[in-house]
Amino acid sequence: MVFVQIGGALVTKTGSADGCGQSWPLCHGQLIPSSWPIETIIELAHRGVSGLAIILVGVLGFLALKLIPHKKETRFLVVLSIGFILIQALIGAGAVVWGQNDFILAAHFGISLISFASVFLLMLLVFEVDQKFEAQSLVIAPYLRYHTIFLTIYIYLVVYSGALVRHTNSSLACLGWPHCGQGQLWASNFYQWVQMSHRVLAGIIVVWILIILIHVLRNYSQYRILKYGWIIAFVLVLLQALTGMLSVLTLVNIFVALLHALFITLLFGLLCYFILLLYRTK
Repeated sequence: MVFVQIGGALVTKTGSADGCGQSWPLCHGQLIPSSWPIETIIELAHRGVSGLAIILVGVLGFLALKLIPHKKETRFLVVLSIGFILIQALIGAGAVVWGQNDFILAAHFGISLISFASVFLLMLLVFEVDQKFEAQSLVIAPYLRYHTIFLTIYIYLVVYSGALVRHTNSSLACLGWPHCGQGQLWASNFYQWVQMSHRVLAGIIVVWILIILIHVLRNYSQYRILKYGWIIAFVLVLLQALTGMLSVLTLVNIFVALLHALFITLLFGLLCYFILLLYRTK
């Protein structure tokens, strides 16, 4: 699922979405294309990885329902993981065949995030991670509960704004950081507004997670799963911010851009695990 996430970002960043023309599941109307430019290779590789992921998620879901049906979250996570990876595939196929506007395509990454997070949580159930920590004995006050839930929702919306930056080709609309550059502090056209708005929304996440981390260290330091979990979350959001800045300063270096997609994927998965803890605790 991580490769699916990174592959989708690679397709977008390299402009490989039309690597097979408007043919799906064929490529340029052929089972095996006659020419192999790099865009075609990237698009076919992403299709192959995504197809394999659908099979693996299906197998995982079947085994989970068969072997750990007693865990109350199993059925919900199986339905979520299979349902959203199929929706993700359909949107991707539809974008190839019919074409879609940028706002719909931006939702594609968010849908794949939910699919990733549900598989991630299912994996944690299989390995019984809660049995290895004090997760069953956690007592979490409403302050941390509400902040965790609303932060997760907020990050999902910011992810959408980041995907919109990519799909509207706004990544280099502002070449300065933190200001827009080119002799201006803020945005003056649609593309710059998309870019600068995403920066502000992402900056709020860094401050928000720092506030939660300080609260956790002061009030929940006895719980390793919360203390180290939120430390990891803060490190991930700093790496996310750093790669976002470097994406602009390096004129969207592919490696940096892929790390940017990776860090937000891991952070969202971690926050979804915190949500699972809230569901299981008092």
